[in-house]
Amino acid sequence: QVQLKESGGGLVQPGRSLRLSCAASGSIFSIDPMGWYRQAPGKQRELVAGITSSGSTNYSDSVKGRFTISRDNAKNTVYLQMNVLKPEDTAVYYCNRLDGRWFPWGQGTQVTVSS
Repeated sequence: QVQLKESGGGLVQPGRSLRLSCAASGSIFSIDPMGWYRQAPGKQRELVAGITSSGSTNYSDSVKGRFTISRDNAKNTVYLQMNVLKPEDTAVYYCNRLDGRWFPWGQGTQVTVSS
């Protein structure tokens, strides 16, 4: 069974950066289209960035130009580089498939942006 483990979150000041990692086990990872999602308190989970098996990327308008998604298929890992963080980026961040054929959700990693 596929397991997803997110890491790299923390408490940062506005304008700073964080790099999130998502390690996947038990999957033919290189063919899976993957995304980073986030859920803020009281809000629905939303997709913020996606990457296909070939490396094509897309971003939500709220993070475009600030976040970068990448993947290392040899390490079965997806990354999210987050720059110029804003308080509204505060959320629990998760990774999962892009196409709705969900793997079991991991626990996520908390990102808090506050001065």
